[in-house]
Amino acid sequence: MRVGDFAKLMFEIAVGDRVIVERMWVLVTARNESGYVGILDNDPTEIAENDELWSGTELPFAAANVIAIMERNEGSLAMAELPPRRSWLSR
Repeated sequence: MRVGDFAKLMFEIAVGDRVIVERMWVLVTARNESGYVGILDNDPTEIAENDELWSGTELPFAAANVIAIMERNEGSLAMAELPPRRSWLSR
C-alpha cells in the first residue's frame, strides 16, 4: 500500500459485556517499520462518538489487519497531507 490508499480494517470493540465488530476505512498516511499509520475515515455505528476511535483519529496498523484496499486518487493524496483530528503519538 502507498500513502493515499484506503485500507479497510476490522475492529473488535468491547461494548459492555459484548464485542462489536466494525469494518472501517483508514486513509494510509505513512509507512513505518511495524506497518502503516493512517487516519480513520469512518465513524463506528455501534458506539457513541468519542476521541479514541472516531473519524479523523490517527492509528497504526499492520498489513495483516487489512481486509480490502481502495487505490489512491488525487483527492485521497490531498487528504493524506492534512493533520489528524487526534494524533496517535500524543497518547
